[in-house]
Amino acid sequence: MEGSTLIPLAGISVGVIVPLAVFYWQYHEVKNKNETITEIAKSIDDPAKLEELMTILDERKKEPIDYRRGGIITIFVGIGLYLLGFVVMGRLFEGVGLLVAAIGVGSLIAGYLYPNTSEEINKAVEEYEKK
Repeated sequence: MEGSTLIPLAGISVGVIVPLAVFYWQYHEVKNKNETITEIAKSIDDPAKLEELMTILDERKKEPIDYRRGGIITIFVGIGLYLLGFVVMGRLFEGVGLLVAAIGVGSLIAGYLYPNTSEEINKAVEEYEKK
């Protein structure tokens, strides 16, 4: 009887502990990076070199999100969930798989409706200007 109550408590604990550990790890990673940048910036006198250092260490993406790629991945995750439900788990997973696949289709359509690279945006602007 005692062992059967420990399993749910362990499952709930893991669901809380893992996200907290990830947030803690991410916080310290960014904190150490910022401290390193500050120390390096103190020793650099040339503003051009400092700007170059900042662009190297900047983790922000230069390109926007590609909804088409994400949509394809989401569609196949949905298909996988559907097949898991069809073969093993039952109707609930089939429904979840279809829902995820539908979300992927919506994301894929959004990727084609809203151009995301500068080349596609330039092409869309040129086509509009021709009209």
